[in-house]
Amino acid sequence: MAFSEFRPLDENSLIEYIKATPSLSSKIGHNYDGLKIKEVGDGNLNFVYIIVAPSGSFVIKQALPYMRCIGESWPMTKERAYFEAVALKQHGGLCPEHVPEVYHFDRTMSLIGMRYLEPPHIILRKGLIAGIEYPLLAEHMSEYMAKTLFCTSLLYRSTTEHKRAVVEFCGNVELCRLTEQVVFSDPYKVSEYNHWTSPYLDRDAETIREDYLLKIEVAELKSKFCERAQALIHGDLHTSSVMVTPDSTQVIDPEFAFYGPMGFDIGAFIGNLILAFFAQDGHAGQGNDRKESTRERKE
Repeated sequence: MAFSEFRPLDENSLIEYIKATPSLSSKIGHNYDGLKIKEVGDGNLNFVYIIVAPSGSFVIKQALPYMRCIGESWPMTKERAYFEAVALKQHGGLCPEHVPEVYHFDRTMSLIGMRYLEPPHIILRKGLIAGIEYPLLAEHMSEYMAKTLFCTSLLYRSTTEHKRAVVEFCGNVELCRLTEQVVFSDPYKVSEYNHWTSPYLDRDAETIREDYLLKIEVAELKSKFCERAQALIHGDLHTSSVMVTPDSTQVIDPEFAFYGPMGFDIGAFIGNLILAFFAQDGHAGQGNDRKESTRERKE
């Protein structure tokens, strides 16, 4: 089968695609007996398929030309897959311990084939909600951010290398615009995409919309986000962009990657951890009251 133009894949056409792609077919030993395919894309943007065979496995991620969670009424560039693949390869070269390997990229099909992070890997956000402790998470994420941010900045690279890299990622302008909208603009005004627990938080939401000093501070942060090309940042580093076990930490989904301020990645991840901390009481149950670590520290 020839794939000379973009088309969304389903399970049947995906098998044909794999057969026609040696870099993927070789990962399952060119053997299709017992092949299992499962679509697991629970995010906002893409199709994600897990392919498992007796002799190997991998993941296929395909970008759609629209926001999957909304539909074709919100168009979205498929080129985000290109920037994600490049970011995965560059960050993986700098920190292979914490970035899944890319096996294949098809720009025409907006498709990435990469390592399958097999169970017991789960999304970090789900683990935090379940009250699971990850003793190596801080060390692993610190290592990931230190290596990827330092080594893609002018602290490490020459000016020529840095400027060339910045130019390449300037093409990811549409996803940068989306971040500008949903992080630095919409939360501070009336927007159809804002959600809160109404009517209980109506006054809190109104207070944020009327806080003009806050809006000035946010505008300054937005300016830094748009103007400071410090390093190749992940661009969407929240707790659903990390998969974990107690011993492994893997950073995924850098489709928002571009050259921006280092503090955006650092702040986004720490901010998500703070949100998870203050949500613990709401997730506590009889089997896990979320108090054990606090008691141990006091003792």
